Amino acid sequence: MPAKIPPSPDILDDALLREMARRGGVRSWAANTVLVTEEDRSDALYIILSGRVKAYGSGDDGREVVYATQGPGEYFGEMTLDGGPRSASIITLEPTSCAVVPGPDVRDFLAGNPDFALHLVKKLIRLARASTEHVKSLALEDVYGRVVRLLKKQAREEGEDGVLVLPEKLTQQDIAERVGSSREMVSRVFKPLFEGGYVEMRAGRIAILKKLPARW
Repeated sequence: MPAKIPPSPDILDDALLREMARRGGVRSWAANTVLVTEEDRSDALYIILSGRVKAYGSGDDGREVVYATQGPGEYFGEMTLDGGPRSASIITLEPTSCAVVPGPDVRDFLAGNPDFALHLVKKLIRLARASTEHVKSLALEDVYGRVVRLLKKQAREEGEDGVLVLPEKLTQQDIAERVGSSREMVSRVFKPLFEGGYVEMRAGRIAILKKLPARW
């Protein structure tokens, strides 16, 4: 069977990102491959051409917290432009191809393209806002509140009935990692939601059938 040809940077919708991606080499990985780890000193920028990745952090006890998932047209690695180490580990969730741009080329491109520098600043602002929101949620909400917030944020209308469905197939462990809790606690949250007919599984994805209670 012939090897699958990786996608070209030309498929990117964003013209600036497409121009940046052309400065890097395209690489492909299988699902569940760790691309970078926390504290790495590498400084390449990864622009996702196909597939999905997960950014996460790990504790000494092996527990993980998920910061974000990303797909085609998004990029990661910009946090090392200050010369510091990687702030998160990245693993592929499915077969993934990226344009990998060396750090010096990224800095040269930024120097000659102020529009991309603004592009990058806006992304960092979004990351800072998301981080602030996450810290606030951990401090002020219980596990139920954090799970409900995640479901509402992720769900999208699907089908003729307009039911809200999560686009990803998230397990209870996946959700626990995203809300900073244990799988057991998340399981306790979902049990009454399933029994009360608030949510159900549709083809492996969570569907919200009616308004979720503000508190439980």
